[in-house]
Amino acid sequence: MRAAWYSRNGEAREVLMVGEMPIPEPGRGEVRVRIACSGVNPSDVKSRRNRPLASERIVPHSDGAGVIDMVGEGVNPDRIGERVWVWNGQWQRPMGTAAQYVVLPELQAVELPAAVDFAAAACLGIPATTAFQAIHMLGDITGKTVLVVGASSAVGHYATQFAAMGGAKVIGTVGSVEKARHAVDAGTSETIYYKEENVPERVKAITKGLGVHAIVDMDFSTTIKWLPFGVLAPHGTIICYGSNAPGETAVPFRDLLFGSISLRFFVVYDLDRVDRQRATDGLTKLLEEGKLQHTIGARFPLDDIAAAHEAVEAGSLIGNVVLDLP
Repeated sequence: MRAAWYSRNGEAREVLMVGEMPIPEPGRGEVRVRIACSGVNPSDVKSRRNRPLASERIVPHSDGAGVIDMVGEGVNPDRIGERVWVWNGQWQRPMGTAAQYVVLPELQAVELPAAVDFAAAACLGIPATTAFQAIHMLGDITGKTVLVVGASSAVGHYATQFAAMGGAKVIGTVGSVEKARHAVDAGTSETIYYKEENVPERVKAITKGLGVHAIVDMDFSTTIKWLPFGVLAPHGTIICYGSNAPGETAVPFRDLLFGSISLRFFVVYDLDRVDRQRATDGLTKLLEEGKLQHTIGARFPLDDIAAAHEAVEAGSLIGNVVLDLP
């Protein structure tokens, strides 16, 4: 099969290779998926650059979509021919979705509604699931105000949609006029240009000094510095799934304590079984109802995987980056 891999950390064009690899065979409880599209996420490029290799070669990418073409022992053969999206393809294992075939435990191949194309489905494993979990952790948000940090990002775009569906007023930080339009289309009521505007001041102006009830946060190292300036209302919550600072981050303890602020963190790769099933079922329902917007910023053939990684690293595209498998 055609596949991409790297055998050492480094820049995309220096380490990524494309060639032939043996087609994997499914074991007990596993399915083999013929991948049509592979999603490229920031975590994939960070892993390529920095994460120590646990195998001689790594086929990157955790997200993807395609068709089950073979099942292992113990798996219902009726699943052969089923259209699916997959999650955690390359999480704690060397063989990801940047290949024509991937073998996974059958739970990690989720049936895909017929109306959803493979490119959109390749965005569900990390971006949409992260967003779903983040909003779910807030509980009932009817009538509340939620600040989505990076509202036009891959995760933020979905989080904005879920928060708006949940009855919240959504404020989103964005980096450009074009990204603001993208966020508004997803359901933001107000946008803040974080490169030009003081975010806490704008939040306080929008909320008439009250602050927001919750923050969905992609960069804890920056967002936590806003707390002393009243960006979050008392008894508010920060839901965090990332940070731009690689090391430790100081927190304003007194603001957290006397504001009765809740900090909640999660890693989408490590959801427990209940949360994973809830997210999967919730996404499936929304897909079946046609209620989700998906944005593909760029598509690349497998042979151009280095360019795909560079596009994600540049951060200038609006929408997800996917590879089309031959």
